[in-house]
Order: sequence, then C-alpha cells, then structure tokens
Amino acid sequence: MNPMIDRLRSRTAAFAHDLLTIPASWFLAYWLRFNLDRIPPDFVTGALQSLPWVILIQGAVYWLFGLYRGVWRFASVPDLVRITKAVLTGTAAIVVLLFIVNRSALVPRSVPVLYLGLQLVLLAGPRLIYRWLKDHRLNLSSGQRVLIVGAGRAGEMLARDMLRDPHRAYFPLGFVDDKLRRQGSEVHGVPVLGPTESIPELVERLGIDLLMLAIPSATAREMRRLVELCEHTGVAFRTVPELRSLMSGQVNLSQLRPVSIEDLLGREPIQLDWNAIHDGLAGRDILITGAGGSIGSELVRQIAGAGPARLILLDHSEFNLYRIEMELLETYPTLCFSRHLLDVADASAVAALFRDERPGIVFHAAAYKHVPLLENQLRAAVRNNVMGTRIVAEAAAASGCERFVLISTDKAVNPSNVMGATKRIAESICQILDGQSACRFITVRFGNVLGSAGSVVPLFQRQIARGGPVTVTHPEIERFFMTIPEACQLIMQAATIGAGGEIFVLDMGEPIKIRYLAEQMIRLSGHEAGEGIAIDYIGLRPGEKLFEELFYASEELVATQHPKIRVARRGAGLNRMAIAQGLEALRQSAETADQSGMIAAFADLVPEWRGIPDCAHSTTCDPTKPHPVHCVVSTDTLATCPAAAIGEARLQ
Repeated sequence: MNPMIDRLRSRTAAFAHDLLTIPASWFLAYWLRFNLDRIPPDFVTGALQSLPWVILIQGAVYWLFGLYRGVWRFASVPDLVRITKAVLTGTAAIVVLLFIVNRSALVPRSVPVLYLGLQLVLLAGPRLIYRWLKDHRLNLSSGQRVLIVGAGRAGEMLARDMLRDPHRAYFPLGFVDDKLRRQGSEVHGVPVLGPTESIPELVERLGIDLLMLAIPSATAREMRRLVELCEHTGVAFRTVPELRSLMSGQVNLSQLRPVSIEDLLGREPIQLDWNAIHDGLAGRDILITGAGGSIGSELVRQIAGAGPARLILLDHSEFNLYRIEMELLETYPTLCFSRHLLDVADASAVAALFRDERPGIVFHAAAYKHVPLLENQLRAAVRNNVMGTRIVAEAAAASGCERFVLISTDKAVNPSNVMGATKRIAESICQILDGQSACRFITVRFGNVLGSAGSVVPLFQRQIARGGPVTVTHPEIERFFMTIPEACQLIMQAATIGAGGEIFVLDMGEPIKIRYLAEQMIRLSGHEAGEGIAIDYIGLRPGEKLFEELFYASEELVATQHPKIRVARRGAGLNRMAIAQGLEALRQSAETADQSGMIAAFADLVPEWRGIPDCAHSTTCDPTKPHPVHCVVSTDTLATCPAAAIGEARLQ
C-alpha cells in the first residue's frame, strides 16, 4: 500500500475518533450533572442546540494543535501534554462562544468542567491503551536518554527508529536545532527544545545519557563547534555518516558511529563534473603507478568505477599490489586489469611494460614521501622520485600515451627537504616534456592527506592506543589536509580539464595546527589532552618547515572551470637545456652514489632548495640524539650552517 495513502487513512481514522468523543463527552457531562438520572427535556434541547458549536470549535482546536501529527503507536508524554492544551483551549472557547450566543442558557456551570475531564479520558485513554497493547507494557522513558542534535530529515529518521525499537534501548527526550522555524515544534512527539548552544544546559537539566549528531551535511567548521559543545557536557556522543556516504539517503541507529578526525578536518562535499570525468576515463587503458599506496589505491577504486577499458597496476611492493588486486577481484569482478611488480626506476622493465600494455592515460603516484627518512637517503629518493618519474614520463611520450598525470606535493614549493626537492624536479621534468610529443603532461599539487601511510594520523592513533605520550614536533606547526577520496577525485577532475603543461593546485582550505589535531584525537578517544594523555613537543625533524606553501610567490594562480582547482603558472620560462644537463649530472651521481655530486645537481636544478643540514659548520654536533634538532652553533657560524637556515639550529 502507498505510504502516503496509509498515513492519510490513519489520520482520518484518528480525527473521526476524536470527533465522536465530542458529543459523547458533552452528553455524558449533562448525565453526570444530573447524577446519572434522566436529563430534563429542556436541558436535552439546550445540549442539542449547542452541540454543533461544540463540535465545530473543539474539532478545529484539535486540528490546529496538531493532534494528528503524532502516531498512536508512539503516544507519549508530549502527546498527553498536547491533548491537555487542546482540551483546555477548546473548552474555554466553547464557554465564551455559548455565553456570547445565548448567555449559556440551559448549560449548567458544572457541564464544561465535566466535559473537560471526560474529553481528556476519552482522547488520551485509547491512545495509551493502543500503545500498551503494541508494546505489552506502558513504558514512557526506558533506555538511554538521548538528545538529538539536528531536527532535519536525519534527526527525524533517528527518532522514528528509536521509537519503533521494541527493546527501547534509546529514548529521545528532545532535539536541538539552530533553525528558528524548527524551534518550539515537535517531531514524532519529541520537542525541539532550543538551539545547539543550549546543549550543555539541556544535558544537565534532562539527565541526558547520549548525544546523537544528526547533521550529515555539516561542514568541518560546524562539526568542530558541535563536538566542542558535546565535549563540555562529559557525556558520550555519536554521529551519522556524512551526506555523501549515505548512499540510500536513509539514516538509522545502526549507522551511528564515533566522531572521527575526518569529520573535524574534512570540508564541504566536492561537486564534481562526473560526466566529464567519465568521458575522459571511460573506455581507456589506464596505468596507475604506485597502485598499492595510499593515493594510488584510492585512484584505482575511483577510476574502476568510471568504466575504464582496462586498468594496469604497477607497484614495487608485493604486499600492496596483492592487497589492491584482491580488493578489485572482490569489488569489480568483471573489471579487466593486469598487475605488474616492478620498480619505476627500472628503465628496461618500464619500457617493456609500455610496449606490451600501451596505456592511454598514466597516473604517476609512485614516490617515496617520508620527509625525515629521505633526508639521509638521497640516492633512493633521487632514483625513485626523480629518475623513476623521468623514465615513466619518457616511456609514456614514446608510446603515444594521451595523458600523463604527475601527483605532486606542497613540499615541492620552496623545498627545505630532499623529498620536496625531488618532487620539484619531477614537476620540471613533466613541464619540459610537455609539447615535445602528443602526450599531455599534467601536474597536480596538494598537501597532506588524512590517514595515508606514514602520515601523522595513524601515528597519533598508535600513540594514543598505548597511553601516550603523543609527540608533536612544534606547538605552531601546521599543515594543509584533505581526505584521500577528495584528493583523488580532484586529481581525476584535473586530468580531464588539463590541456598540458599545467601545474594544478588543489584548494586545501585553511591549514590546521598539528597540535589541534593531536588534542582532538585525544579527546575523541575519550581522554583529556595533558591529563589522561600527554603531548610532548620534540622539535622539528630534518627538512621540516613550520608552514607549508601550495605555490610560489612568482607563480600566477589562475582559476579553472572547477572552483576547487587552480592553475599555477610559472613567472619565467624553463631553461630546458639547463634542466636536461642537471638531470644527467644527477643521474650519473646517483649511479655512483656520489653524495656531493647529487647535492650539487640539486642546487642547480632547484635553486630555492635550502640544502641538507651540514653539521661540519658546527663546533658541537651530537648525531646520537634521537631527535634531529641537535646542531648548536654560534652567531658567527649562523650564516654558514644550512641547518640554521631552515630553523633547525639552536643559537647560543
């Protein structure tokens, strides 16, 4: 049966029942007035003459008071309050009107009072009996006492789910909502008690056991404010998934989950041009390097859903490649794909791969990215991040590939570390190759991604799990963050709009202090920062900056057709000859493990690179200390110590 028709029939039946109680109560009041004896004929006539007015007024009041918004199945204390208000208002209106019409002739003074009591019994009694019959008990407030944050559709579905639960695990006492039009109203008989700012006061006054955040469309800023209010109450709180994760649009109690750090640092859902993405990727053979990594594996998932002709997965980690292969077999059993266990710096293997597979589009996500680790692993960083990029890019150009997309990083801007410098060189490689063949070379640059391998979030989770302390390098250090799915979706969008040679910069929003991230993760785990779990500030690591940048001051930022993607245009043209010579010098130095040669080539290729800290300029250097801020220099040597130039030295 159509739910709308069923609901209409239920309301009609309830309204008909209530209308029938009006004449019944009216004549019963007269009968009681005359001590259950025969009513005098004149008073019977008076009762009949006034009855149409009584039915009209009382019926209208019942409708206006919303007695039919609730469902008898869930009759509760708020419904009883509403019935009482409606009966009092209707009786008062009847008394006033009958006095105006006929001076209340033949209406004894006790009749309205008796009528009021009878109406309360005849209206409330059947509702409560019906609920008792359904529930086998009259229980109005069992289970955990819940306050729902958000009286919209998600909140309504949660309240309905709770009220339908025969076990009464949760009982909704009220809603809070910042929309004025909702305040003072009711949802399934549950009142909207005020704005969200009243959460702490309501929790204390009502004895709330659990807060449910039912605002799936909330922005990160709104979530941070709500979580802060919830934390002040000291009671547990849960949230529903974000809007884009609710595939069916339905919300129920089983979907409630703890608030995650992604809820607090994520941003508004991205509006993508899925038609353009589908047109750009569907039916094509697509190669993804680093396919088992954090970004690479998410790209595999996203692209697999766009309908490619074939996916070609490349990774040098056996386990990562196996894991993404198993996931594809389970999720996309009909998808055609191949997987290749090889190193992007292996030129012969890469050339054979392109010769055999002939990919049309390449997403190059293979890279070493751990900043402190790479500071003294220069050769490995050069081979993988620089030479690997060059080998794959040149193979793509030689094989007639349509598009090559390089995944870059904000650390490539004014790099202070080896990782950032290698990615800056990789960007230059793509830019000088663009235009030399039919292949379009596109670079996408963005900041940190939440939850990626080696990122700070998994580290903090492990530290919190073992009771702390949580280690933060500096109280003021901050980073840009976005979720892995968001980054990959924007990468695909950039790949479809790129004409070649661009460096696309993703809108990362506002930077977040790592200290704030640590504090929130500690609180979300049920502890207090500084009390239950301590935060230790250990000093900046090698190559680490307090603040990251997404583009150079000399780069001109140009808007694109997508509001979250901009193009960074270099102020001056690239010196292709100088870059080619620098790359050759870097290659030769890497092959012979010539550290000083690689550093010299870095200085030529990335003039803004601030170099590897060299403690030879310092009179006292203790390399055995566990944290890298250990160079002690005087002001006389400040100008010559590269460590000091990037804030890694301590003055004495």
